[in-house]
Formats: sequence, structure tokens, C-alpha cells
Amino acid sequence: MSTPGINWSRLVAWMASNVPDVGEPTGVSLISGGKSNLTYRIDTRIDTRIDTRIDTRIDTRVDTGDRALVLRRPPLGHVLPTAHDMRREWRVISALAGTAVPVPEPVALCVDEDVIGAPFYLMGHVEGQAVRGRQDVRLSPEDARALSERLAEILAAIHAVDYEAVGLADFGRPDGYMVRQLERWGQQWERSKTRELPEYDRLAARLRDRLPAASRAALVHGDYRLDNTLVRLAPGAAPDIRAVVDWEMSTLGDPIADLGLTLTYWHDPGDDERSALPVAGDITLTPGFLDSRGFAEHYARVSGADLGDLDFYLAFGNYKLAVIVEGIHARFVQGKTVGEGFDEIGAAVPLLVARAHRALDEGL
Repeated sequence: MSTPGINWSRLVAWMASNVPDVGEPTGVSLISGGKSNLTYRIDTRIDTRIDTRIDTRIDTRVDTGDRALVLRRPPLGHVLPTAHDMRREWRVISALAGTAVPVPEPVALCVDEDVIGAPFYLMGHVEGQAVRGRQDVRLSPEDARALSERLAEILAAIHAVDYEAVGLADFGRPDGYMVRQLERWGQQWERSKTRELPEYDRLAARLRDRLPAASRAALVHGDYRLDNTLVRLAPGAAPDIRAVVDWEMSTLGDPIADLGLTLTYWHDPGDDERSALPVAGDITLTPGFLDSRGFAEHYARVSGADLGDLDFYLAFGNYKLAVIVEGIHARFVQGKTVGEGFDEIGAAVPLLVARAHRALDEGL
């Protein structure tokens, strides 16, 4: 069985030795949609021995069932320092299991790169879909509003987690978070860039000049948006967010920076430039869905957050996403991406930089 990024025979052997209770692996497939870490579905078969006592004898039969798992591993090339840390993702979903933040069931972590060529972890498969565009799902106005409000409420729940109580006290350094973020993403830009963009350099200088005062510390997701959740859509029931996924950039930091990045992906009616971004879906244009201002206001209501510096955080969200997208574009140029949809992604970078300048000039 040949799948890019997976050594099937070694994976099967590792699972048999380390997680035999999950069943025998029977198949693997790439889950579409990921443009950073790679995500695969692993199908397994579980044989359960069932003993039934009949008078003085025992009748034994084997009941066979299927179970799906999900495997996450780093991309195949252009892996930046501190990025794509499987231990980090594994640690946070393990810590959040049982909290108000819905996450997949953590199953196993493997740090031995000899198994499939990189560290990876396994988690339970969640029945739900990553909703990105209006073509993915049909929502009534009532359901669209409920889904967007729930998205804001789960973001607030992430930021409300008592990170010390769940064992994440050393998961990051909240003091000086934004200063380090500007420095970190500037370094990532230098490692990833495939061209010179003077407007990026001007943006970095403007952000340094506009740094807000220190904020409260919270667990932050780092890339929170609707298509980094799994949504269950059942007839006759309101949409339900079953799990938040893709925790690779999570840390302890400024919660309004998390909100700013979420709004970076937002489409508002009449915002043609944002609609041209290949990294942002158009689900938020569904009638009934909260617009970006409404989403921010609902988040503020449920979290109690002060959004006085939101223009800075929105600009920073565009800045950060520009660096991330440039890194993805660099992997595409090197022929190291797996899946489709990478050929036009580099065009989003100058658009994101321009949007960041506009956020600083005009606000939300």
C-alpha cells in the first residue's frame, strides 16, 4: 500500500505493538483540506471474542467491527524550526479531553521517526465535516446564525480554560507574547520567502510601533476558524461543533490575537477583495451568518473581553497568515505538497499584507 508520507508496513507493525486494542489497520487515505500538517484516515478492524454459556458448555463466536482513526504528521518538506510539532498537538488535545472544549479522543503518540519518517499521533475519528464554503453545506438563516454564534462561544471557551489546572502551565510564555510573535513570524518570513515584498517590511515596522499594552494570558489555538472544526449537521437539529482540530500553533498567549486571526478568514458581504483569497472559504456569506463585527461582538459578550485594540490584532492576523501562506507556497514551489489547491495560494500573500495595512488605517 503506497501513500505519500506513510510507511504502511512499519505503521501496521508499530500499531500492533503499541496500540493493539484499536484493531488491525486495514486501509489508509489522505483526508483532503490540510495545507500544513498531513492528516490521514486509518481504518481498522476489531475482532471481539464473545463467550456465551449454554447449559454446561461455552459457545464462542467472533464479532468483527470497524473503527476509524486519524493520523497527523508534519508536511513532507520545508519544515520550519518550532513548527509542526506533533508532541505539542498531542499534549493539548490530551489536556483538553473532558473540558468544555470539544476535541478528538487522544489515542497514541509516536516520536520515533523510523516508523513513517516523522513523528505522528493517532486520535479518534469524529463524525463531522470541515465546513469551508457555501457549496459544502446548506444552512437555513437560523442555523447559520446558530453555527456562527457557537463558533464564537467555543473560542471563548478555549480562552477560559484554566490552563494550569489541565496541566498546561508551562505550555507557553504569556509575558511578552506579542513582542515574541512579531519576532518569530518575521524570522519565519525570512526562512520562507520566495520573493521580496517591500510592503511586508513596512507592515512589520508599523506593527512594532503599534504594539498594545500587555493583555491577560490564555490558552490560544493559533489558527481558529470554522474549517478547523468538525461540524455535525443532522436533519431537524441545530448544527453542532463536535471537535476543534489542528492545534499545531497553540500556546499560552494573547486571546485577542486568536480572535484577530479568526476574523482574518472572514468574508463580509460586499468585500470582494477578501473573496479573492484562496485561503479563505465563503461560508460566512451564508444568509444569517454573523458578519465579522457581529462575530467579534458576540465573542466579547460571552467572554467579557475588551476589544479596544482589535484593529491591531486584525492587522497582525493578516500578517501572520501571510507568513504561513508564503511557507505553504514555498513547499509547493519545491514540489513538497500533497493534495490539490496549492497552485494559486502564493497570490494571497500580497493581498493579506494590503489588508493588514488597511486594518491599521481603518479598523474592522
